[in-house]
Amino acid sequence: MTTLQSVVRRRRALAAAGAVSAGVLVLSACDKPTPLATVTVGTSSVHSEATCGGESGETVKTADLPKCLKGKDIKTITVDPDETVRFGVDPEIADEGWTILMNGQPLTDSSTKTYRTVPGSVFFNAQYGASGNSTLVSIKEGERDVTGVWSFKLKKDA
Repeated sequence: MTTLQSVVRRRRALAAAGAVSAGVLVLSACDKPTPLATVTVGTSSVHSEATCGGESGETVKTADLPKCLKGKDIKTITVDPDETVRFGVDPEIADEGWTILMNGQPLTDSSTKTYRTVPGSVFFNAQYGASGNSTLVSIKEGERDVTGVWSFKLKKDA
């Protein structure tokens, strides 16, 4: 092998190592997505990242909660009141305990399961605080301190 070939190979190896290092550096700068919450009705489902918080170790301030419940880009799903609404959360959320809120008020007790079901009729029943043909449903992570909020709009199937 000639000296010229040796120099070319060494440069290629250094360039490859530099490219790999740059790629790792770029990936490490990316934000890790927050855990997902999913709402399923029949064969339809929507999922969302946290509207507020959702990152490990961070607490959502009480003063910020109303703004979290009215977040932008809230996913909507149509609900037949005769159907069952299924809520699923990533294990990271379940480990902290989570509660289903309806229009900002607790609908369920806190749970550490990753899956819960609620009859669809509950979300449109005035007895439970519903009014009109849509309801804001949120998932609150954390039993004492709120560490994340995921919100969904449930629209009554006419």
